[in-house]
Amino acid sequence: MACLGFCGEWFLSTRSNKLIAIHTKEPREPFVFDCSCAEKRIKIAKDVNSSDASEDTGSDTVLAFAVSSSGKLMAITDDTKRLILFQCEPSWHCISIRWVIRRCTSLAFSQAEDELLVADKSGDVYSFSVVEPEKDGELKMGHLSMLLAVTISADDQYIITADRDEKIRVSHRRSPYNIQSYCLGHHQFVSTLEIPKGHPHWLLSGSGDGTVKLWEFESGRKLQSWNLGQLEDKLCSDTTKGNQTNDEKLRLHSKLHLFHRPMDIGFDMKGQLWVLLDSSDVPLQIHIFRKNSWECDTENDDLRRVTDILRTQWTTTDNFTSVTNHFEHLYKVSFDNVSVYLKKKQQRIEEHQLKRTKTQKTKCNKKSKKKPDEVLTQPST
Repeated sequence: MACLGFCGEWFLSTRSNKLIAIHTKEPREPFVFDCSCAEKRIKIAKDVNSSDASEDTGSDTVLAFAVSSSGKLMAITDDTKRLILFQCEPSWHCISIRWVIRRCTSLAFSQAEDELLVADKSGDVYSFSVVEPEKDGELKMGHLSMLLAVTISADDQYIITADRDEKIRVSHRRSPYNIQSYCLGHHQFVSTLEIPKGHPHWLLSGSGDGTVKLWEFESGRKLQSWNLGQLEDKLCSDTTKGNQTNDEKLRLHSKLHLFHRPMDIGFDMKGQLWVLLDSSDVPLQIHIFRKNSWECDTENDDLRRVTDILRTQWTTTDNFTSVTNHFEHLYKVSFDNVSVYLKKKQQRIEEHQLKRTKTQKTKCNKKSKKKPDEVLTQPST
């Protein structure tokens, strides 16, 4: 799944096994890191008498990345189970390559930038030191279901995790066994978490149930919920009313229409909205807020420079239209055995009745075709 982000003035994008960083203001050399060319881990055979060894297999596809709050550090993880730490300023370079136990789904730096949290598919969260970049990770906490997102509160007090079983858990960072609250209300997997800037006690969550919810995460109280399939009706309703009710924390402002499927979005330091599209011709768009509305800026110089470099890097190895549904396998499939049984039972009854009707018709036909009895006459005496 292709993603975008920002590390200070650097535009970041990952696709397949590559990370590319492009400076949006200065004509600096882009930084490109190809995971397929990175250090390999050799797995030693369990049999001590065997001399066989093999490389840890994987496609080197980037699974997740995170940027520190200062914009000076960045980390990525791939499906070969690497965890790679980078320094972004004053120049890009790889600090360390470490290894995780299982493939990861989400990363998060602490606000102090001394710790990197890694959530994996088995439901565990591991802590990796940033200060000691060669140190192995330590198990921090765990869920009973696959973890899909992790973030840390603005005051570094809480770890917030989301899993495939619709749960959002708020745990104390220093003692994760001490659970502060649960944010419950989604009906499908929770795939993303975001703490809005300027509102350190709020939490936004996105789910496969098609809703976005706003929480006061310390108490677990739900503040608002939006069904994305009904935003058009709500937008029309809000426009007609022309104001905002007192109980609304966030208000739907506008809806942007795109010509291609969006793969990721992100705001830069100036508040411009960048949209990564599933298109080789138009891979990026910038939307700027002007006169109380969002406008697509097709003449933006930053956009031109980034698009030219991005298109050159991606089209050499990747097809923009070959993106698969990243979330399809996360939906739960329910089996209703009772309804299946009743349906099959009804089919058997209908088949039996049909067979019985055919048998009765056959008997009636045979009777109607039977010859009349012959009259026996006795000879006269």
